[in-house]
Amino acid sequence: MNTHTSSEQHRKAAESRGPVQVALVTVSDTRTGETDVNGKFLKEKIEDAGHSVAFYRIIKDEPDQVLSALEEAVSEKANIALFNGGTGVSSRDTTIDVISGKLEKELPGFGELFRMFSYDQVGAAAMFSRATAGVYRGTAVISIPGSPKAVQLAWEKLIGPELAHLAWEVTR
Repeated sequence: MNTHTSSEQHRKAAESRGPVQVALVTVSDTRTGETDVNGKFLKEKIEDAGHSVAFYRIIKDEPDQVLSALEEAVSEKANIALFNGGTGVSSRDTTIDVISGKLEKELPGFGELFRMFSYDQVGAAAMFSRATAGVYRGTAVISIPGSPKAVQLAWEKLIGPELAHLAWEVTR
């Protein structure tokens, strides 16, 4: 079977379902609505692609806030919960610890591809990223670093091209 053809068929089926509802969460101890360049960038890209932002939050990198935002995304029936920030290895980076503990299915290829693409931008420091994706209670969850270049890379190379397809796969 030609998997490329199958993937193309799946993308077409996904696009016919209409807009994807995306919960957008910026995890940062310092960003505000005015300074959240990642939130602005992602909101614009999501809407330009014909999808909707179900809700948008800026939260501190605190486990209870990350968990609350994740639960809100699921309860609001978002197809995709997209977190940016808190994916590193510093003591304040807890986003991945919370999210990975909730994932029912992991998508290890997302993190692997993200780090591979990141290597071209930041060299060996790409290994410090714990970017991840998976599924929690019928919602695809994606967590990416908070640097603007990383957010742009993740959107352009991975998330944007497969957003509708991922949302469709999770619910079929």
